[in-house]
Amino acid sequence: SLAMVFKPQSACAQQPASPRHIGVLLIGSTVDKDVQLFREGLREAGYVEGRDVVIDWRFANGDYARIPELVADLVKRKPDVIVVETTLATKALKRATSTIPIVMALVADPVGSGLVTSLAHPGGNVTGLSLMTREMSAKRLQLLKEAIPRLTRVAVLWNPDTPWHPKAIADLKAAAPALSLKLSLVGARTHDEFSAAFSEISRTHAQGLYLMDDGIFFAHRTTLLNLMSKARLPTSFSDKQLVVEGALMSYGPNLGDIYRRSAGYVDKILKGAKPGDLPVEQPTKFELVFNLRTAKALGIAIPQSILVRADEVIR
Repeated sequence: SLAMVFKPQSACAQQPASPRHIGVLLIGSTVDKDVQLFREGLREAGYVEGRDVVIDWRFANGDYARIPELVADLVKRKPDVIVVETTLATKALKRATSTIPIVMALVADPVGSGLVTSLAHPGGNVTGLSLMTREMSAKRLQLLKEAIPRLTRVAVLWNPDTPWHPKAIADLKAAAPALSLKLSLVGARTHDEFSAAFSEISRTHAQGLYLMDDGIFFAHRTTLLNLMSKARLPTSFSDKQLVVEGALMSYGPNLGDIYRRSAGYVDKILKGAKPGDLPVEQPTKFELVFNLRTAKALGIAIPQSILVRADEVIR
């Protein structure tokens, strides 16, 4: 009878489905507060870790050379979706698989880097969030000048291996003359090159440091902060964590918010959405943060006119 035929199926339906498998590839970040917000985003979407999803974490700890092996390892495990930060790691993943959905968390310029065809219609197996870092670059330089009006010479520490840096530097160079700033570009590819870079920066007589957004710089920020403090350089970065730990100021998207929103993409993909059909979103929250203890130690008085615009002031 029909009842006989359907019975085994309904019995099957009540068995809990095996948990879905999420890969997470972090290049500069660790499982810190920001990344915990990814877990929180999954919980808000109704997933219980261990029961509904299993997360496979991979960390490069700021070493770009490890990207190929970490990518190969994750792809081999065939997760249902992979969340990834940095342009280089996303490029490596895209080369390694055209079938596993990829969600970009911290990627600066996905269209300019060739990861998606457009923000509205990414196409392919990659979607997620754009950091809008390129668009923010010149704005951050302007804020550094507003915070320290007497600045005329700024060093820019960048990573020649980071695909979007040359374009962002072109934007900075275009913005500098109107701000009466002279820029000196100093490159560092690995943390072993930091101290040589700072020797070069001191030869340029820079009065401030503009630190490009980079996984290696973030992962090795303690070393950088020590060098900045020795050089007595007021420093601007994109992520507030550096300011909490002693840099002068930051301006950029709220990374915790981006990690939380990347969980929303994972949810849609696990429910059957195709990554190529999900528009790439941009940050909605930008934060301007100052560390007044650092300002005081450097003998800098930040004008009240810009302090009142800050989202957070560390005293």
